[in-house]
Amino acid sequence: MDLLTIMKSRKSIRRFADAPIPQEQLDMLMQAAALAPTSRNRRPCRFFLITERSQLAALSRAKQAGAAFTEQAGAAIVAAADSSVSDTWIEDSSIAMTYIMLEAEALGLGCCWVQMRLREDAEGHSAEENVRALLDLPEQFRVVGFLALGLRT
Repeated sequence: MDLLTIMKSRKSIRRFADAPIPQEQLDMLMQAAALAPTSRNRRPCRFFLITERSQLAALSRAKQAGAAFTEQAGAAIVAAADSSVSDTWIEDSSIAMTYIMLEAEALGLGCCWVQMRLREDAEGHSAEENVRALLDLPEQFRVVGFLALGLRT
């Protein structure tokens, strides 16, 4: 498939087959993230591949609504950016997440963006802080969101 075809066919998938994503495909998704451009090539983003059920469940509760399906995902990739390295961390993270989404579509995987920035959990706590705590990240690391991924049903 050419890139334009991939872009036209991409859609958010929130239901996943109950099967693991092959490691080769996970590696390709992480490679796509690493290839994304950043402002002035500062590379403030770090990508965290989550495959453990307990961590996927924690991500599914990180915000009040719109993330529950993550508990059934085969994996999630969190994009966290060091805001002390670049003031364009939002843009840099978003571009990288888009690269991952396009690679997921090219691989035939289901994928859905889950917003964390400016969102809260059911108790009113910052969703972004919930993800930072899960990953034990310092405060200067900011989280725009993550991608829930899985084999399509």
